[in-house]
Amino acid sequence: MKTLSVMRVVLIAFAVAGCAAAPPISQPISQPIIQPINQPIDQPIHVTILHTNDHHGRFWKDQDGEYGLAARKTLIDRIRAEVRANGGYTLLLDAGDVNTGMPESDLQNAEPDFKGMSLAGYDAMAVGNHEFDKALPVLKRQQTEWSSFPWLSANIYQDGRRMFEPYRIFQLGPLHIAVMGLTTDDTAKMVSRDKFPDVSFHSPIAEAQQLLPTLRQQADVVIATTHMGHYTDGKHGVNAPGDVELARAVNGIDLVVGGHSHNTVCMLQENIRNEAYEPGGPCAPDRQNGAWIVQAGEWGKFVGRADFDYRAGAFTLVRYTLIPVNLTKNAAATAATAADGSATERPAAERIPENSEMLKLLQPFEDRGSAGMAATVGHSDGKFNGDRASVRSRPTNLGTLITSAIMDKTHADLALVSAGGIRDSLPAGRLTLGDILKAQPFGNEIVVVSLSGAELDAYLRATAKMTPGSGAFPQLSGVRMRIESGTVTQLLLNGHPIEPGKTYRIATTSFTARGGDGYPVLSTHAGFVNTGLVDADVLREFIGKRDMLHVDEFDPADNIVRR
Repeated sequence: MKTLSVMRVVLIAFAVAGCAAAPPISQPISQPIIQPINQPIDQPIHVTILHTNDHHGRFWKDQDGEYGLAARKTLIDRIRAEVRANGGYTLLLDAGDVNTGMPESDLQNAEPDFKGMSLAGYDAMAVGNHEFDKALPVLKRQQTEWSSFPWLSANIYQDGRRMFEPYRIFQLGPLHIAVMGLTTDDTAKMVSRDKFPDVSFHSPIAEAQQLLPTLRQQADVVIATTHMGHYTDGKHGVNAPGDVELARAVNGIDLVVGGHSHNTVCMLQENIRNEAYEPGGPCAPDRQNGAWIVQAGEWGKFVGRADFDYRAGAFTLVRYTLIPVNLTKNAAATAATAADGSATERPAAERIPENSEMLKLLQPFEDRGSAGMAATVGHSDGKFNGDRASVRSRPTNLGTLITSAIMDKTHADLALVSAGGIRDSLPAGRLTLGDILKAQPFGNEIVVVSLSGAELDAYLRATAKMTPGSGAFPQLSGVRMRIESGTVTQLLLNGHPIEPGKTYRIATTSFTARGGDGYPVLSTHAGFVNTGLVDADVLREFIGKRDMLHVDEFDPADNIVRR
């Protein structure tokens, strides 16, 4: 009998705990309709769009008391009450990726997150690529049992039919607003095909172009809630086209509520201020082809607020604000501005209290999650860097640690993982199971493939084309690669040239071997073997065998040098 991995044991425990009856959840604030729009509206109608994105399992506040659904609900309720008192209407939208990122959530299949969002009164959500991290039965349960709001995506198909509602029309007084969902077609490279063999991801831009005439017949205002990413001036690199490209290509969209790229879309070289501002002021949403484009960072750090007036066919932005949810000065520092001009974290001006009803719902989930995550795995004498900006652009010591652990376990000649599978750093000091599962939350299995030297050389040269900044960026052990002007000029394996006729063993993840993130497919190769080992378990065991992890031992040095 095989020994169950730690992750699988904990999963079984949470599956049993999750069988209890779910508490009742609130209904969406706005009721959907499908009918022709009314006569032209002469009196101004005030509409406030609230939005979040890339929640990634952050249902509970962090160790500094930042964000979390309980404080988020308080903030949302306050804004709704204010808008209602002034005769206006609100819509609350999320741009997807509720799944994956915090082990307390991951091991409970994001049940607390979707139930919490339902209690907060979300009106609709775009389907994100990480919604497909779960198997189909889990995805369906998240959608139909735990979510009181519709999941929207016009471009995801199953067996030739749309898998989700493409749009929902909401009536706010006399005003009809169409909310269309769109999902990055890069999801096709990220999804596990064995979990979703009959699902396909069409071009979101093409689907939007097809739907817009219909939506314009049925609604006064068209909003696209998208999980496609915001890339300044449409320069999306190796990523699929994002919100800028969508707005430029599709006429008739009034507002794009975006996600996927984890940035705050607040243009111009200025920082966020915790106050309202006029369009054209120190910070404003992007504007492309008549469409405003907004995005609220990640994890519920901010709630975006866009206040509009609608009158005589014109949907006019009055003000836009990104409201921080209990971000601390310690975490936000001095609110540095990103290289593309978008703003980063900003300290909150006040402490937002946590909603008691939300706390009552979420506390049992937090208690169960915390209990399993606190076990000590090992200790380190420094930080192992898994920060998104670092691990996707250059070799880091955490990338070296993870691939070294894989090589040690499989006795392979080299190991490779794509940076998108690394989601957090490992701190200095005591390391817990929770730390491991935050860094590697996906539960990918380790595979080993025997390749000829010629095949391995071709494979590694293909990895050199993975652009820094993307989730496809390779983290490696056992390889030294020099790249000049996009061409590999030196390639050494454990200090020696690769011999074309010799056989080598490369270890990687099941995701990468299946062609995830655009890597060459290895899973159909005759030398392919799935070890059944889970990546987080391999790392946990590797760390546990050492009294202390020394960061100097895993310095990536010159694994990959670009000139």
